[in-house]
Amino acid sequence: MNLKMSTREVKGIIVVDLAGQITLGEASAALRDEVRDQLGQKFNRMLLNLADVTYIDSAGLGELTAAYTSVKNRGGELKLLNLTKRVRDLMQITKLYTVFDVYDDEKAAIASFGA
Repeated sequence: MNLKMSTREVKGIIVVDLAGQITLGEASAALRDEVRDQLGQKFNRMLLNLADVTYIDSAGLGELTAAYTSVKNRGGELKLLNLTKRVRDLMQITKLYTVFDVYDDEKAAIASFGA
């Protein structure tokens, strides 16, 4: 699998640090499972740190969108952090940039969730 994930909790918000590629197959399934696991543990405020994500394909974009919808349907929020230029360009081309709250600073992102 070309995607590595680690999770940490900051002020009740789950930060998922992703590294590698979010592509069709194991990587997108692993991301889906991680979001589902966190929701199952009653965490519905998530921040996906994409600083070390080098590539996302259409399945990966679909998985990000599905994760956003799942979290939103549970009354939560999912936001993105530290997009690389390549991922940022992709998000703008696909207009997904308008769907997600995107941040370049983790402290600002955490603060944006409010109390």
